[in-house]
Amino acid sequence: MSAEPAVLTGAEEVRWDLSDLYPSDDALAADLDLAEADALALAGRYRGTLATLDAATLAEAFAALAEVHDRAGRAYTYAYLAWSTDTESAEAGARLQRVREAYSRIGQELLFVDVEWARMDPEHTRALIEEDVLAPYRHYLELKTEARDHVLSEPEERILSEKSVTGWSAWNRFFDETLGAARFTVRGEALPLQQATSKLHDADRGLRRDVHAGVTEGLADLQRPLAYVFNTILADKASSDKLRGYDSWIASRNEANEIDAASVDALVEAVTGRYDLVARFYRLKRSLLGLDELFDYDRYAPTAEVAAFVPWDEARATVTAAYTDFDAEMGSIVDRFFEERWIDAPPEAGKRGGAFSHGAVPSAHPYILMNYTGQLRDVQTLAHELGHGVHQYLAREQGVYHADTPLTTAETASVFGEMLTFQRTLAGLEAPADRLALLVEKIDDTMATVFRQVTMNRFEARIHAHRRDRGELSVDDFADHWMSTQAALYGDSVTLTEGYRMWWSYIPHFVHTPGYVYAYAFGELLVLALYARYQSEGEGFARQYRDLLAAGGSDWPHVLVGRLGIDLRDPGFWDRGLDAVEVLVAEAEALAGAA
Repeated sequence: MSAEPAVLTGAEEVRWDLSDLYPSDDALAADLDLAEADALALAGRYRGTLATLDAATLAEAFAALAEVHDRAGRAYTYAYLAWSTDTESAEAGARLQRVREAYSRIGQELLFVDVEWARMDPEHTRALIEEDVLAPYRHYLELKTEARDHVLSEPEERILSEKSVTGWSAWNRFFDETLGAARFTVRGEALPLQQATSKLHDADRGLRRDVHAGVTEGLADLQRPLAYVFNTILADKASSDKLRGYDSWIASRNEANEIDAASVDALVEAVTGRYDLVARFYRLKRSLLGLDELFDYDRYAPTAEVAAFVPWDEARATVTAAYTDFDAEMGSIVDRFFEERWIDAPPEAGKRGGAFSHGAVPSAHPYILMNYTGQLRDVQTLAHELGHGVHQYLAREQGVYHADTPLTTAETASVFGEMLTFQRTLAGLEAPADRLALLVEKIDDTMATVFRQVTMNRFEARIHAHRRDRGELSVDDFADHWMSTQAALYGDSVTLTEGYRMWWSYIPHFVHTPGYVYAYAFGELLVLALYARYQSEGEGFARQYRDLLAAGGSDWPHVLVGRLGIDLRDPGFWDRGLDAVEVLVAEAEALAGAA
């Protein structure tokens, strides 16, 4: 590793190859037309008959529907990924909108399945679910049965689907394009948001302060349109929840996550009850940095050379080796992402910020988007997204209905991949100071993944309640809720600046997937339990873990994880995970004393 970041990371030409999905726009259009025609044909054949079909005929219908979903999903994946790397392109935006509209029409033709299943006699549906011929669709049908009370009539569902194209999804696109086009001035250089915020991890405090000022100034110019987007999303969700009969803002998310409200409340209560760990860690970090006062722009400051520059090839080698050491088959899958161009790595103007792994459809393979800047935390992000990618790749065998997992377990493989990479790197360090620097980096991520995400859940709960009970929020309303929940987290260990009041406005999860954020804490604490089991069982654990990932979403999360000896319904489960976080903090304190 070189001491100073170079201009080039080696990731500049690491671009994904979307021709695996379609060789041309003409091929995309033809496949989408075929999907729409097949949807119309299936609706003509089966609409109004589901309650009269035997199990074997239902299985035939679901198999045919799966082909339509796969073809439509492939088209949507292509359009979305192409737009994600070029959000300022009118052509990419227009293509995405065309596909969204066709996707919506296809979905509307197939709405009769959910509606008719919801109206069927519960005893009859339970009997059908137990038929062997419907085994490939069993859990999917269980979920549809659980959601029956929130399904509207087919005409109503059609209206909601049609209007979503110009409603919720349109505001999502506007949010992404607004931030994708925004530039934030740092020391005279106009930077995309992702490149600017990555510098908050720099060792130079003056640079961190300048980044904070530049991002704050840029966000200040966007407060009105971003607040309007947030208000619209909040109102849209409130309307949908009311129409569907959900009793709280988070209820539909919990249902989709296949977790009950009591379990989520227990998670939130456990995490908020251990905020003292956050203050304890940041007091340690303040001491390590030699600062009298730790500001919000200091939270991710490196404490030593662990912040050194990491070229792309080195990141690839590190992450691939970590996965391969754990399980050769998983390492081989990771290698395919690099060799077969399933990754788009460099940050560029107009590219969507952050990182994600898109599972695509079972007939294809996942794709990973990165904004790689050569920092060590980017290596962890790469390990994270490759965890998602391996999970999605293995789960493809479950087919359209069961390949996807609820968000509660969707973060398991990603966080486990980070842990593998972290532990491998840590094992290669001998000096206490080096180990301490890397451990602090890991705890930084854990604090963000567990505690900060739960505070963002608390922020979401407040703004949804405010919009429903008191009406539209002003910019100051958003800022007040943000600062109140953030201050509760940090206490007196971190000083929150006045400019930080605006930093709620760029976080995409609030807009794209309301209620999502607690899944990060869920995943991190679950992984701490899984990793402890791996440490006790050794090599035999890898096969069990791979089987868990390959199972996708084919059963309830507590059932799938229970096969590895972990009880998600144990009230003390979250406390044990938080105790593991405290062990990390205590280890850092001990290393600080030794160093």
